[in-house]
Amino acid sequence: MFDRIKKAFGKGASQHARPGGRADASEDNSPASRWANTQGFGFSSQADGRGLALDGKVAGKPWRMQVGPSSRKYIIGQELLARADLKLNEDVSVLVISRPLKESLEKVAYEMYTDPLQTQMDPNLPEEMRWLAMFDEVVWETLPLPFWDRYAVLSDNRENAMTWLDPVLSEGLLNWPKGGPTAEVPFLLLLLRGKAYLRMEYMPPELTTLQHAAQIFTGACESALDGFSA
Repeated sequence: MFDRIKKAFGKGASQHARPGGRADASEDNSPASRWANTQGFGFSSQADGRGLALDGKVAGKPWRMQVGPSSRKYIIGQELLARADLKLNEDVSVLVISRPLKESLEKVAYEMYTDPLQTQMDPNLPEEMRWLAMFDEVVWETLPLPFWDRYAVLSDNRENAMTWLDPVLSEGLLNWPKGGPTAEVPFLLLLLRGKAYLRMEYMPPELTTLQHAAQIFTGACESALDGFSA
């Protein structure tokens, strides 16, 4: 399923020691480090074992994925975050969000809107709240019903969403490894301002979750480059 994605995995990212208490990948013999080496990814980890980072390239564009402390209230424990500046057409905005997370954020927004004591928006609210207000949910029949049960897709252009969520990417989003993240695990995949992002709760905190998240993200980057290069 991911043959096309694997061809996009970049080689040659640095694996040397990084500042900030990171362990040298050459001295790290963890399963994650060994796997990253087989993929040609750069790898670094916190000396205390509480975080790690991967670096690679898709079609010459660098991406980075990190696991570390959560920066969102809706993510419990560790957060997995990925980012790539793909230099895409900046008019393209598409968000894939786990449906339980969407409903939870909408509930928070509604409670704030109807609270008579709430006179202004909380500046500490995550930008995800703005995306829910800015974009409309879009659907189409070629994706299976289980996909729509698990995710919502929001965009200002339905055709852009359909172009990005090609069969390989949508299948990867739906078919996590056995024992992997459930539908309740907070998850977001986003194209915005020419960049691609992935944010999710790192649950279960296992190598298979990291591997599949990397496959999804690199596949999302490749599909976006195929469809929306500036």
